[in-house]
Amino acid sequence: MDSIFQHFRKEEQQFIEQVSGWMNEVEDRYTPKLTDFLDPRERFIVKSVLGSNEIRMESRGLFPDAERQRVLLYPSYYEPTDEDFDITVFELKYPVKFVTLRHPDILGSLMSVGLDRSKFGDIRIDGERIQFAVADEVSLYLQTNFVSAAKVKVQLIEVDDVSEMITATEEWHEESHTVSSMRLDTVMSSVYNISRQKAAVLIHGGKVKVNWTVQEQPSFELHESDMISSRGFGRIKVLMIEGRTKKDKVRLQIGRLEQRK
Repeated sequence: MDSIFQHFRKEEQQFIEQVSGWMNEVEDRYTPKLTDFLDPRERFIVKSVLGSNEIRMESRGLFPDAERQRVLLYPSYYEPTDEDFDITVFELKYPVKFVTLRHPDILGSLMSVGLDRSKFGDIRIDGERIQFAVADEVSLYLQTNFVSAAKVKVQLIEVDDVSEMITATEEWHEESHTVSSMRLDTVMSSVYNISRQKAAVLIHGGKVKVNWTVQEQPSFELHESDMISSRGFGRIKVLMIEGRTKKDKVRLQIGRLEQRK
């Protein structure tokens, strides 16, 4: 376990231990283990912890190209199906003439009914249409208790047909960058073409998230698969650390999120 810890951050050790517990559960019971919704960084950690272990993993978010997905860990004999992932997609019915609902409105209202964020998958918005994925075990509870958002009444309608689900409206473009270090402010300066001072102001101002969590330390060290979002500058992710140049600078492959027109 110590050899695994050295490749990840201290604050990720608790999650790594949880993953190890899931693996032990699968090995001891020889049956599949389904997780809650995990973000891409968490799935990367699960895959890394598994390594060459005989336990296998698959993930689903039900939406095409879902960002947040449930992971199934299972013995080699098992053949997973979509039904194993226990996910329900709801479409929100609300008075569209009187209110415009945004992503934070939906997420905030979902959290206000007392459920953890890990029970919800992607929230997709396409104009007036709003859909979101939830774990089956909370779907009935939500239908009963999730009755309003942004002070308007809402109704949940289950979406059974995959073709009716909202598809992602984003594309990632790859770029190469050379940076002096993997500090958050240094990478932001290069990728967003701003000064390190400007990057530090954004970070200290609580306007930057790393892996969906606000990060207020400019010296925060980035790793492969990290997702960075900065208010007003968009989202990027560290795809690959390719090595160092002769001048000891770091060569990076970065993915930049581009919104489709």
